[in-house]
Amino acid sequence: MRILVATSEAYPLVKTGGLADVSGALPAALRRQKVDARLLIPGYPQVLAKVKNLTFLTKLDFIPQVGSVNVLAGEMPDSGVPVYVVDHAGLYQRDGGPYQDTFGKDWIDNPLRFGVLSHVAAVLSSGFSPLDWLPDIVHCNDWQTGLTPAILHFFRTTRAKTVLGIHNLAYQGNYGPEWVGKLGLPPQSYQTDGLEYYDQMSFLKAGVYYSDAIITVSPTYAEEIQTEAYGCGMQGLLKSRSQRLHGILNGIDTDEWNPSIDPHLICNYDASRLAEKSANKEALQNRLGLDVDANAPLLSVVSRLASQKGLDLLLNIATTLIHEGAQIALLGSGDAWLEHGYTQLSKAYPGRMSATIGYNEGLSHQIMASSDIFLMPSRFEPCGLNQMYGLAYGTPPVVRRTGGLADSVQDTDEGALKAGKATGFVFENANEQEFMAAIRRAIALFHDRKSWAQLQHNGMKQDFSWTPSAKKYLDIYRGL
Repeated sequence: MRILVATSEAYPLVKTGGLADVSGALPAALRRQKVDARLLIPGYPQVLAKVKNLTFLTKLDFIPQVGSVNVLAGEMPDSGVPVYVVDHAGLYQRDGGPYQDTFGKDWIDNPLRFGVLSHVAAVLSSGFSPLDWLPDIVHCNDWQTGLTPAILHFFRTTRAKTVLGIHNLAYQGNYGPEWVGKLGLPPQSYQTDGLEYYDQMSFLKAGVYYSDAIITVSPTYAEEIQTEAYGCGMQGLLKSRSQRLHGILNGIDTDEWNPSIDPHLICNYDASRLAEKSANKEALQNRLGLDVDANAPLLSVVSRLASQKGLDLLLNIATTLIHEGAQIALLGSGDAWLEHGYTQLSKAYPGRMSATIGYNEGLSHQIMASSDIFLMPSRFEPCGLNQMYGLAYGTPPVVRRTGGLADSVQDTDEGALKAGKATGFVFENANEQEFMAAIRRAIALFHDRKSWAQLQHNGMKQDFSWTPSAKKYLDIYRGL
């Protein structure tokens, strides 16, 4: 089976979020299942610098607005997965990120940049492709490639089956209706049963409406987005397509996130050597200027700082937690008021609170390995990966019951702990009282060393590798 995974980002080439982790890991996992999976990605400077053995493959003409683009071929630097790169200097070779300039403002021509990406994905997945490799399935991801199923629908030629992966429904790619014609789609595509979405043209709605299957990144999120609370205005359409809507929990890269071989750690450990985790805690406390105290429960956050992540809740209860004896280590960036709030808190409580604003890959690994309890109080979370990293590193998470958090963390009570099923602490509603109660439950168990070790073992024996997830994707591909 031949699968083309079309994406706007993929780790380790370029990353802004979880989409990159999935796009980097899924093709490699599929290839381990004897599937010929290949990647399609724009030729940003970071991509051109990191793809191995990059060579010219073909030129595609008749591309809307830009006339033609080159397609380059190469390999992923870590996995060897074949990569097709859309090469157009005017669209993709700029300073800044994939979607925004150096000032954090969206590129004004994003509909063209990702309309072209969608168009290239469609051409390479159709009878119009000049390549001798034609995919059976084109797996699009989020709004940036959401137009691909619509473009293929209106092509009058053979085509691959289409799958849309929704990683976060809140990002929809909605633009003015003039883009319908500009991107080469026929006028009849712009209607309620098509691309029209509240008087705009929606990339994501195009994918939801025209794709042969829709996959979200967790079973619970697949259910949630069919409701008004989480559907972001598309719940009706998603509900009408529920027979083609599937939820598959993401995996994690178990080579990248493995405490027994992690090169970022002072001391490697596994479930049979948990005592050695304490050496990492001491090293992190020293690095971050926290009091070196093995008995103080060290709570951690590695996250985008945003209300979606529930981190305003933590900011409001952090002082109480510190006064009750906890330490807090935070790494992340995002909303300025949250950055400021946590920075001020760290100045007010040196030795008890550390806030590192920004992102540091090595430090994120060290925090995950060194802390005792990982906090993830998200208001919504399509899948989430950090809670799985916490489980793999013997750092039980406190999470809200939503999306992938609900699917990957089993709440702890006496029965679940005895049965070997408990892995963390789950609370229902996004408020400070319930969040605080869950943290206090975690801290109480932390001081019961035997029970805590059992909880850590339970989490570390979970299989969050990509293998079971890849098999579920493969079942859907085969069904198409």
